[in-house]
Amino acid sequence: MAPARRPRGTLIDPTQLGWAVERASKDRFDAIADRLEISSAVFFERVVEHLELDERGVPVWWTYPVPSTDGELPIDEA
Repeated sequence: MAPARRPRGTLIDPTQLGWAVERASKDRFDAIADRLEISSAVFFERVVEHLELDERGVPVWWTYPVPSTDGELPIDEA
């Protein structure tokens, strides 16, 4: 069965995703979409819509340093 896609012409501002990722990650993402019987594009949009963000606007599970929004470098004082 072909994955469910949105009706043609319903995107307001369509764009192509133009970044390179590891093939294994893309294959895993596509496989999840296939199991859901939706297109990878629809799955991507749903992931973004449901991503839980903290007060800084970054994913709650993100553990890497995030640049400060006040222009200061994230350097701890000694």
